[in-house]
Amino acid sequence: MRRVPLLLAAAVVGGALWWRRNPSACPYSQRFWVEAPHPIISRDRLRSVLRPRLGERILEVGVGTGYYSLDLAEWVGGAGTIELFDLQREMLDHVAERAGECGLANLVATQGDATDLPYEDGSMDAVVLTAVLGEIPDREAAVAEIARVLRPGGRLVVGELFGDPHFTTPGGVERLGVAAGLVLEERSGPWIGSFTRLRRPG
Repeated sequence: MRRVPLLLAAAVVGGALWWRRNPSACPYSQRFWVEAPHPIISRDRLRSVLRPRLGERILEVGVGTGYYSLDLAEWVGGAGTIELFDLQREMLDHVAERAGECGLANLVATQGDATDLPYEDGSMDAVVLTAVLGEIPDREAAVAEIARVLRPGGRLVVGELFGDPHFTTPGGVERLGVAAGLVLEERSGPWIGSFTRLRRPG
């Protein structure tokens, strides 16, 4: 009987290690993982780092079930736009339904791959990724694409939380950003959970 908890623990650890070595998005059938509370990387902390303004166009990559999406939509107001981008149509439909229930009409959903964003150069005021970067197999290509769609002076905010199988360290986030031509501006929160803001020069 004593072996059962040990075997279960070993299975969980083994699964997490496999998932880390084989990055992929959390499937819609397991959406309870992304709907759980986000300690440290809270909505309030995101707002303080992102500093959204009314009328902005903000791209959220990897929206999940919209933990931050509806708040983002309220922060930019009716004159602003939140571009929702996700690999999975089910996630986008889920957020769109929630937005409709809340009377929010400034969210636009697009399905696709983060390494090939269907947006024009310099078309976004900001881009937000939270607990998503490590799920992308080619992170370098994704960050380069994000840098491309940011306007000069636009900002990228990346949230990471230790315990996520795809956790990317703050240093790792900074290195990816710098390689794409972005500049570190701010980091909020401890190493185990933080938001990092980078800026496109100009």
